[in-house]
Parts: sequence; C-alpha cells; structure tokens
Amino acid sequence: MTAYTNINNENSDDKDPLEVIGRCKGYSREELIKNITRHENYSPDLIKHIKRLPDVVLRNLGTPMAKKLIRMVREIFRESYRAKQFTRTNINDRGVLYGVVLLKHKVMDLVLNYFHERWPKCIICLYNEHTQKTGIINEQGTLREVDLPLQVVVEKISKNRPIIPYFEDIQFSGKEIFETLYQTQNIAQRQNQRYFKQMIPDKCFELPGLRDGIERRCNDQNKKIDDYF
Repeated sequence: MTAYTNINNENSDDKDPLEVIGRCKGYSREELIKNITRHENYSPDLIKHIKRLPDVVLRNLGTPMAKKLIRMVREIFRESYRAKQFTRTNINDRGVLYGVVLLKHKVMDLVLNYFHERWPKCIICLYNEHTQKTGIINEQGTLREVDLPLQVVVEKISKNRPIIPYFEDIQFSGKEIFETLYQTQNIAQRQNQRYFKQMIPDKCFELPGLRDGIERRCNDQNKKIDDYF
C-alpha cells in the first residue's frame, strides 16, 4: 500500500500529493516571496531560487532549499511574535507609547502595527537596538523610521501634543505593572518551572524588555529545563 492509496474511499486524487503523504508543511511560493525579503540574510538570489523551483519542492521539508527557506521565514515570524509579546512599554500624558526592541530582521512595521491596533489613539515609538533607529506610527497608521534616540523622538513628538487627561491616570511604567502582577498573582506552591521555561525560552532574555525584568530574577532562582532530563 502506497501513500497515495485511496483510504476509506476518499477521493485522494483531488488532494495535493504532498498533503496526502503528510509532507505539505512549508509555505506557498507567494508566502515565501512576500516574507523572505524581511530576513537579515536575504539576497536576491533567494527570490530567483523560489521562482525557479516547483511548488512540490518548495513545500517539501525533505529538500535542503525548502528547509532553508522555511527556517528563515519561521525566524522572521518568531522574532516578530516575541517582540509583540515581550516588549515593555511606557506611556506619557501626551498619548505617546514608547519602548525598546531588538530586531535583526525587517519586522519593525509588523510590531508597530500590532501596538497601533491595541492603542489606535496613541503615537507609538519603538527604538531598535540592532539598527539604532526609532520606528514611529501615528494615529492614522503612517509608519516611518528616524536615526534618532528614543528619548529625543518622544520629547519632540510630545512637545506638540496636548496633555490628555485619560493618559494622566495611567502614569506608571511597564516594570511597575509586571512587578505588581507577579507579587499579587504568584503562588509559590503552584510554581511550574517547566511551563515557565516553555513560555519564556532562554533566548527571550536577550530582549530589552526581559533583561532586567522580574522574569529574569525568577528564572535565575530556578532550575533550567535541561535539569529535568
């Protein structure tokens, strides 16, 4: 019996052959072309390879080129996701939300849009330690990057904006938020270190928001996940 055998009388002939044999785990040609240019190691030759190779090769994890492309795209999405989840932000009374990120790939627009969707009435400013540039998105969703330190950008933007009473009531730092959260929610008897390590891998502690946060202190006090195996 081959992988293409019609099981349970299903019309497998109508399905993607890679899906039938369980190897259809990659990205489509369109997805690869759209995202691969964001990777720090992108080169025009990669696009040429993507356009030249058939779909059956691009989406088969058994081929070296597909493995490389899939790994690169996953690295892009992973960096964007972690920046969204672990960036610590502050907000001033002028409605300017700001923080620091570490982005090696070109995903600043994805991270800025994420915060813009959550805080549509704010101007978002994120300083990228890797490029030493500050990304900005305004209330209309217009994006730009400038070669200026974060504090300079925040001061310049805030200078021309009125005080917003709503934001005056939430003048506390991201650090204070998480310190309070941990102090009120942490129950020593219910600590699950393996789950903690799963949710916050060691790599994440290189991010600006976690370097000196309470998560780091909790992590340093406990065993590493490797100690359990």
